[in-house]
Amino acid sequence: MSRRAAVPGLPSRYPIGAQLPALYADDDFAQRFTAGLDTVLAPVFSTLDNLPSYLDPRVAPVDFLDWLSSWVGVDGDPDWPVALRREAVVRAVELHRWRGTRRGLVEALRLALGARAEVVGDGGAAWSATPGSALPAEPAAELLIRVAPDAAAGLDTDRVHEIVRAMCPVHVAFRVEVVETLPGTPDQEGN
Repeated sequence: MSRRAAVPGLPSRYPIGAQLPALYADDDFAQRFTAGLDTVLAPVFSTLDNLPSYLDPRVAPVDFLDWLSSWVGVDGDPDWPVALRREAVVRAVELHRWRGTRRGLVEALRLALGARAEVVGDGGAAWSATPGSALPAEPAAELLIRVAPDAAAGLDTDRVHEIVRAMCPVHVAFRVEVVETLPGTPDQEGN
């Protein structure tokens, strides 16, 4: 249901009564009639005057933000805080660009869950720079994704698997490990 409707007391920036010919300037009925039209048109003019703000996910009204997210292919969870939903829409194009890569997976997990992640393995990719050379040894075809939850919150493992499944190429097998801290990062006491 849209919240775009008449706003009580919203003045029109372009009152119709002031634009009528002089003959109707003192006509009480004409001024009251056009004032009613001004009440109906004021939200339309306000929306058009502020259209750039509606299209900017950082300041768009929340109900319009949901519509914007559908434009850029973001399946935001309605339970997410509004600030997180705004960031997801702002960063949607960047995340689509990095989809299927380590960076994209790590960023998606950070954005959606606030979790730090590490991806080990290359998903079975191998190549050679020399034409006609023997193929390199076959790498492990499974990714290991280590995920460390934010210190303040728990981690929904089903949601982690859902995000990894969406961001990994279809042919790549993966395994997810939830750990307390990632190697090379300070633990929660700051050591």
